[in-house]
Amino acid sequence: MSEEEGRFTIHLQQQEGFLINVAFDWKRAPDVLMDEPPPLGEQQGPNASRMLAAAAANCLSASLLYCVFKEEPPENCLRAEATCVMVRNARKRLRIGAMEIRLIVSDVVTQSARFARCKDLFEDFCVVSASIRQGIPMQVTVEDEAGQILHTSS
Repeated sequence: MSEEEGRFTIHLQQQEGFLINVAFDWKRAPDVLMDEPPPLGEQQGPNASRMLAAAAANCLSASLLYCVFKEEPPENCLRAEATCVMVRNARKRLRIGAMEIRLIVSDVVTQSARFARCKDLFEDFCVVSASIRQGIPMQVTVEDEAGQILHTSS
């Protein structure tokens, strides 16, 4: 691992049962409640696997938007779907076996002069997905609103 570039701390506090409040280190970021599905919890918030999938899709989305538009992407020009494939390991423990991230971009993205170059670069700049890929296979696809595949990770 290379030299430390920074750090942040997020505070978690168990409320009741498996309901946990997550307080972020940014004052304007609202707290998030996390929970487990039944029979452990009551599904009052996302569990850790869902947050991991959301984090990967969010990071990839932000990376692509930043590459194409820099600081001011147009509104509603990208949607994303994150799928976790759950598997059991040799000890029968539930694990995330793979992730599939699908970014759906509008014409304003695909018609940008920077899109052709960015679609081959953006994945390398996503901190979260690049880190996850070290332990979990991840397939990333970018497609237009008509479903035409514009990029698939190698």
